[in-house]
Amino acid sequence: METDLRQLFDLPNYVDRESVNESILEEVTEKMRDNYPYHHPLYAGQMIKPPHPVARKAYALAMQLNPNNHALDGGRASSKLEKEAVAEIAQMIGFESHLGHLTGGGTMANLEALWIASKLHPGKKIVASEQAHYTHSRITEVLKIPYNSIAVDRLGRMNLENLEMHLISGDIGTVVVTLGTTSSGSIDPLEAIVKLCRKYNARIHIDSAYGGYFKLASKLNAWERQQFDLTHEADSLVIDPHKHGMQPYGCGCILFKNPAVGRFYKHNSPYTYFSSNDLHLGEISLECSRPGAAAVALWATQRQFPLIPNGEFSENLDNCLQAAKELYMMLKMSDKFITFFPPALDIVLWAPKGESFSSISESSQVLFDACADQDVHLALYKYPVEMLPEHLNGIEKDQDHLICLRSCLMKPEHKYWVKFIFSVMDELLGS
Repeated sequence: METDLRQLFDLPNYVDRESVNESILEEVTEKMRDNYPYHHPLYAGQMIKPPHPVARKAYALAMQLNPNNHALDGGRASSKLEKEAVAEIAQMIGFESHLGHLTGGGTMANLEALWIASKLHPGKKIVASEQAHYTHSRITEVLKIPYNSIAVDRLGRMNLENLEMHLISGDIGTVVVTLGTTSSGSIDPLEAIVKLCRKYNARIHIDSAYGGYFKLASKLNAWERQQFDLTHEADSLVIDPHKHGMQPYGCGCILFKNPAVGRFYKHNSPYTYFSSNDLHLGEISLECSRPGAAAVALWATQRQFPLIPNGEFSENLDNCLQAAKELYMMLKMSDKFITFFPPALDIVLWAPKGESFSSISESSQVLFDACADQDVHLALYKYPVEMLPEHLNGIEKDQDHLICLRSCLMKPEHKYWVKFIFSVMDELLGS
């Protein structure tokens, strides 16, 4: 008798589906109230963007099976969807060929990139800017790779003269270029760095965990546009779909331009890779078990929002850029605030005016707390003294940093809320 496989899903599970204790879920609901309103546009603080409903629903559907995208045995359909979704990201970046996969987030993706970098240039240093994400220094310490920080200019970008001083030594294997620092959204000068790396035979790894999707935006300033247009020059690149890609945590992505680096992942498993002769994702990943549901959610989202210029996804990014530019201009035109530099992406830095670093820091903290009491949620940032713009040189530097306010305007709706956010701050500071 032929079995209808669909009936298998109706068989009793080892957990009685009707045995859920509803009081536990009610308790969870109450405990989850202890949170900020991350979903609302009045939350304009950290890098938290709500997953799109199509991603949440696709993730929930896939979780009925809970696939594991390590081997095809554990996630046949979801592994196929992961390969398709990652290929679409590689096409957006401009890689004609690629090797890549999803990860638990940008940290793991960058770890794989720097691990491969150490295999290709053993013993050589990896460098990144002082404003690069702290995971690079941490990862290189874990991997026992020599590491140096490169100074930045007053826009938070990697200093080219300082970079060349390091490259001249000949002991730099890979330069990490950040397209969208998590502190200020600054963009490293990729075009110039490409020329230097070709001159001194160094690889380029792009950390665009935060900013990568802005390659599709149409409202970038000309200089930023020029840098994003060169992402195909990278040897490897990281992007986080769980940031601007509208995915649930955790969903990162690592891409290598040369598929031959897959040889470094080679390992033996006596039981895992026998269900198909096709490539299993576990054969090109340092992570073993990985959630297939994350791949299903990403694939579904990219079906609804194709990664193409001038599409709905691109328009949403443009709204974030516009929100940042509008907030910056309102702050700049006010006599109550100091601004540092125009936003390259959708992150804005500013502070209440003051005579010294300490007084500004205190005022920033007071305003941060007062805004939260009005349900306007911002973030704080420790601004380095060496990055202080020349027009603020008159401020007394009585400590080595100042605390300023920072907003990640990641939600397209922020475009319609920044005037209100500004008005709350303006009113709190008084006349």
